[in-house]
Amino acid sequence: MSHAVMNEQAFELAKTAMSKAYVPYSKFKVGVAIETANGRYYSGCNVENASYPEGTCAEAGAIAAMILDGESQIKNIYVMGNGSELVTPCGGCRQRIREFSSEATRIHVCSATEVRRSFAMDELLPCSFGPENLA
Repeated sequence: MSHAVMNEQAFELAKTAMSKAYVPYSKFKVGVAIETANGRYYSGCNVENASYPEGTCAEAGAIAAMILDGESQIKNIYVMGNGSELVTPCGGCRQRIREFSSEATRIHVCSATEVRRSFAMDELLPCSFGPENLA
């Protein structure tokens, strides 16, 4: 387990994103903020759909915004949700994060008040498949 780190700007972006989540079905809000290797920030929230489960995870929204802006390297990602358990990225989002991560990337799992735990990518997705497997 990596030492928990708090970047106030990213944390507040994740908190704002979580507050804007569209979750009329599950009522489970998630917010994400990405800090890129170039120091840029992007956020996203989960968006549900009546054709459940055709919604979008918060991580996917933040990654899409990052890519649209021409960035491609996640330095830190803050994933925020409520509840007593850690709100870690789902399996699909772990793979999405993996696509744009390096050994230095850290995934910070947060409540609305603190970073609860920080992970390296290989802790969340060991022996992963990535772009280098296709080279």
